[in-house]
Amino acid sequence: MAKIGIIGSKGRMGQALAEAIAQAGHSHAGGADQGDDIGALVAASDVLVDFSSPAALQATLDACTAAGKPVVIGTTGLEDAHHAAIDEAAKRIAVLQTGNTSLGVNMLAALVEQAASRLGDDWDIEILEMHHRHKVDAPSGTAKLLGQAVARGRSIDLAANSESGRDGITGARARGAIGFAALRGGSVAGDHMVILAGDEERIELSHRAENRMIFARGAVKAAGWLVGQKAGRYGMDGVLGF
Repeated sequence: MAKIGIIGSKGRMGQALAEAIAQAGHSHAGGADQGDDIGALVAASDVLVDFSSPAALQATLDACTAAGKPVVIGTTGLEDAHHAAIDEAAKRIAVLQTGNTSLGVNMLAALVEQAASRLGDDWDIEILEMHHRHKVDAPSGTAKLLGQAVARGRSIDLAANSESGRDGITGARARGAIGFAALRGGSVAGDHMVILAGDEERIELSHRAENRMIFARGAVKAAGWLVGQKAGRYGMDGVLGF
């Protein structure tokens, strides 16, 4: 069993992670939040799980790299500079970064990739997501994860083929585009749907999160899997075995 430390322990996900660690039989090594000594937590842990904020990511990576400890990063809203920092850290430690730690969502991504690879670009693909009113980033990290699955399936670049924020007279939909729509309201933990729309037929692949414990349990499973892995950058596909 692993000693798992939580960065961002006082947030809603941090509290869920503490419960999931106990459920899985691992040891809770403690938590750290803004202003706390991350180094002490890292030293006491076999693996870290970070659900804090993009602004705190570099400090997490620096501490984990210095101590040679693996880290699971579930923080969303990351930009290119954050991913570059993760790539650099992954040269020295095992880093698992994902937009969603739910096992069900990652299985959905695998199905989406397969569908996108087998259907031509005459099938329009739209990704719809809804989250609670307090979420600050859009599209969600999960929506981006699903968009990346589409892009892999079609062997295209996601950034160059994305459409979002449609408003007013936008013109016809571009062939092969990957569309994103974000809804916010209430206490929704996370709903995602990938729509593949062909002529006179439509496929809808969806996932609904009923409780954020699904993310916590997935993150803890990922943390246990990451212990002992060699340095490198990993995703949830490794945890699921594909």
